[in-house]
Amino acid sequence: MKRFENKVAIITGGAQGIGKATTIKFFNEGASVAIWDIDEVKGNELCNELKSETNKVEFFKVNVANYEDVSQNVEKVISSFGKIDILINNAGITRDATLRKMTPQQWQQVMDVNLTGVFNCTQLVSSKMLEKGYGKIINASSVVGLYGNFGQTNYVATKAGVIGMTKVWARELGGKGINVNAIAPGFIATEMVKAMPENVIKMMEEKTPLKRLGTPEDIANAYIFLASEEASFINGATLSVDGGIIT
Repeated sequence: MKRFENKVAIITGGAQGIGKATTIKFFNEGASVAIWDIDEVKGNELCNELKSETNKVEFFKVNVANYEDVSQNVEKVISSFGKIDILINNAGITRDATLRKMTPQQWQQVMDVNLTGVFNCTQLVSSKMLEKGYGKIINASSVVGLYGNFGQTNYVATKAGVIGMTKVWARELGGKGINVNAIAPGFIATEMVKAMPENVIKMMEEKTPLKRLGTPEDIANAYIFLASEEASFINGATLSVDGGIIT
């Protein structure tokens, strides 16, 4: 039997990059997957690629920063799949600038998606998990949330905030059958990163003792582990998936 047979997973930002790799991993492990993303084209493309007779997958266009949108789509997932067992809060954006140059809009956009979005999804999905007394919630933080990073005040603030919220929710929900954990990816070879200048990529590799960038699949594997029963006694943790990065 596959690891997530008869389990239902929501993956936010699930149509591209790390989210896409995560969607594919959970699907291949037998989960019914609700792909949440704002990109309708990529979401439907991935959904159509994966559809088969033995697994269920559905795309939902969701803006995680909009509470009502999240609420409506939680109900749609329940209607389609009957329950929610796993929530992967993977969606996130960057709007980088130094402190002096960052606009209020850049600050707020990142707060809305990376922090408020995680709150919205977790509050509304956990209410459904509480009814069943079971759930796995994994939040995407980042190594920059642990160590900081030049030119990313907004992003770092949200990723540090995610770690803090994870610790709170682990205490509030742990006794009710819900594990809440976070991952902190390091330098990952997404399409956005691979488009960076070669010298920047080289610098990232040099800071990583394994001398390579991580892959989206490396992060997906961490999500898979923390959502599995093998991780049933892990709660409130932040797992660094960074190749041993040197800060």
